[in-house]
Amino acid sequence: MRLMNKAQGLTGELVVPADKSISHRSVMFGAISQGTTTIHNFLKAEDCLSSVAVFKKLGVAIEEKEDVFIVHGKGFEGLQAPSEVLDAGNSGTTMRLVMGILAGRPFTSTIQGDASLNKRPMERVMGPLRQMGGDLAGNEGTQYPPIAIQGAELQAIEYNMPIASAQVKSAILFAALQAEGETTVIEQACSRNHTEQMIRQFGGTIEVNDKEIKLPGKQQLVGQEVHVPGDISSAAFFLVAALLVPGSSLNLKKVGINPTRTGILDVLANMGAKITQSNEDTQNEAADLLVESSSLKATEISGEIIPRLIDELPILALAATQAEGTTVIKDAQELKVKETNRIDATADELNKMGANIEPTEDGMIIHGPTPLHGAAVDSHGDHRIGMMLQIAALLTEEAVELNNPEAINISYPEFFNDLDKLAKERV
Repeated sequence: MRLMNKAQGLTGELVVPADKSISHRSVMFGAISQGTTTIHNFLKAEDCLSSVAVFKKLGVAIEEKEDVFIVHGKGFEGLQAPSEVLDAGNSGTTMRLVMGILAGRPFTSTIQGDASLNKRPMERVMGPLRQMGGDLAGNEGTQYPPIAIQGAELQAIEYNMPIASAQVKSAILFAALQAEGETTVIEQACSRNHTEQMIRQFGGTIEVNDKEIKLPGKQQLVGQEVHVPGDISSAAFFLVAALLVPGSSLNLKKVGINPTRTGILDVLANMGAKITQSNEDTQNEAADLLVESSSLKATEISGEIIPRLIDELPILALAATQAEGTTVIKDAQELKVKETNRIDATADELNKMGANIEPTEDGMIIHGPTPLHGAAVDSHGDHRIGMMLQIAALLTEEAVELNNPEAINISYPEFFNDLDKLAKERV
């Protein structure tokens, strides 16, 4: 697919797609709660629809009416043994969180994904769930899907997280809701906290003290009304596009600004970005973000901020290629086990376009600024790599050809159309 190139300025307003993390969890919490959950602004992208399909196979009635999804929950006890293998598609969130839910259910189930997801490691989830008494086994004795789950009576544990991962943490918390006793999870660094927030929203009891989380077991949740804000991970591509394309002034509406997700705003501010926040909605943790083209300077991205922007690192790497000086990204080993190895994929594809990026074991060293040029590039089946490469193409005179553009449908089916409209609105 030939990408749009050499934009002259992105102008106008955009409502970015709904938050993927919250959309997933809203379906899951609705499914394990008693009563009806109504979800407004649900993200109808492939990953989130995989979660919907999984819970339908578990016997949960889910209907779509106009602009809402309605989940008819019957509590954990209402989940039924599936008659076929559960398919998580490309969604690591679906697979890992559902493992935590099914570990405590009194039936046998198997969950698998597509070719990409079936290569992603699951021991990080299976390990703590086994400590709780769960019976989970990977394909042919490995840590890779398909994962066979024999439901068991779970017991509370104290678990020190070896890595900062909201998916692993959430799987443990879903299991802990069913377990006997009080589970404690201790994080190395605070990862996104949507699961903790939604436990409270759905009437549960949870105590969070800095990096320590305590969750009593055997809880019963109650269906709620959920309003999903815009996804800052999707907004990130337009934030960086408007910063890098001269003459841009772009207003991104109703973007989620949960503090565990806004690391990208902190990093871009350090780099000299002109981003103004307004119309804050404190109840739904959302705001409008006005971004204008800016001259950027290099920075270091490391330590406790990494979990707050892990999904945004590929697009931040692109921003760094146009910044003055050398940007260092480290402590980001987690990038290696996403939809692809995002460290290598980001460096390889941007280097094809003229960037100067050195991949490292836990990040990248990016020398800037470097002019970018046309090339044949590949998404590697990873939506965030594909979208990042389209933003890079806006800076080139020559054509950029993208292989595997369909990966973008995983989180943002209208991405190319939205970008095209903003480019056409330029003065």
